[in-house]
Amino acid sequence: MTHISEIMTTDVETCLLKDNIFDVAVKMKDLDVGVIPIVEDKRLMGIITDRDIVIRCIAEKQPPSSKVEEVMSENLYTVSPDTTTQEAARLMAKEQIRRLPVVEDGELVGIVALGDLAVRDLTDNQAKGALSEISEDDGDQAVH
Repeated sequence: MTHISEIMTTDVETCLLKDNIFDVAVKMKDLDVGVIPIVEDKRLMGIITDRDIVIRCIAEKQPPSSKVEEVMSENLYTVSPDTTTQEAARLMAKEQIRRLPVVEDGELVGIVALGDLAVRDLTDNQAKGALSEISEDDGDQAVH
């Protein structure tokens, strides 16, 4: 049985609550990513996606100097490093999310994306099933 610790990305770029949206957007562009966890003293405080920036900042006519904490998603689904890939895939499918922060003792230790599950040739077609269920809802919801 495969655990999240075996497939998660551990070198995760983060931002702070005090960072502004413009800086986060530039970091996303430079890193070619669509999500950045927000931490304070290594503790996961929230997550911001490119969709959060569009919906909660640009569409709401907020300035790019707005603080991350005004736009980020705070109600997150997370997993621990010892969560099985099957459990993570089920959670992703059920909650319609594509990325899960990996947290241990309140601290961010990694992130796992639906693509991480798909690339690993996991049994029971769990990544395929999760992707299929997530894709049925055309919205790419922020991580909750």
